[in-house]
Amino acid sequence: MTSFDAILFDLDNTLCTNDQRGETIYAGAFDAAGLDRFGEPSDLWAALDGPPDHDDHEGYLADGFERVAAKHDREGVDVRALARGFVETVDHSAVSFRPGAEAALDAARDHGPVGLVTNGPERRQSIKLDALGIVDAFDAVVFAGDMPRRKPHPDPFDRALEALDVRADASLHVGDSLEFDVDGAHRAGLDAAWCPVETGAGDADGADGADAPSAPDAGSRAPAYVLRSLADFPAILDGGP
Repeated sequence: MTSFDAILFDLDNTLCTNDQRGETIYAGAFDAAGLDRFGEPSDLWAALDGPPDHDDHEGYLADGFERVAAKHDREGVDVRALARGFVETVDHSAVSFRPGAEAALDAARDHGPVGLVTNGPERRQSIKLDALGIVDAFDAVVFAGDMPRRKPHPDPFDRALEALDVRADASLHVGDSLEFDVDGAHRAGLDAAWCPVETGAGDADGADGADAPSAPDAGSRAPAYVLRSLADFPAILDGGP
């Protein structure tokens, strides 16, 4: 059996996915802003620059909408109104577990202390935890979106480990992002298990029937474990590969 002092999990696209379609949110942004639609959700995703700015999420989205407007030769568009409409349309309670997530969480809880380290702020992430029924499933919860520095910075991991009173070098973090979860865990001294969402699968897991993802050639960012599905996670605790 593989022994860890504690298991940490990411939330979005790791334990859960958003059930809203991108089309629904994109169209809702225009409806809420009272503007004629232009472009497609894929235009906005491509126009967003880097990870979300949790300090100014509307500004981050507005910059993306401004690029989409320029692409479609739309001048004078109130991109702030579109950004506000986008945020208002998102239903943070419309979430569901990724396949295998409940079993993975149960196995981790049977194994020892369990923590949650998410880059979202409490005002959004607590809604998801309540909708999933896992508010009390963790021994420590870190909403890094409310901290000065978020994953991949070590601070959120350090806060969780301190709350759990465990060592980093004997703990494991499970997440979907190479940049934020795997690299962040390594920077904080933890092992990492990587369970990516399949390319093109959107918010759905999409892993059933697929080949296991290959470990990335990422030097120090290479995860200790690569999971095809969270259903494979209990095998790690049972001493599997």
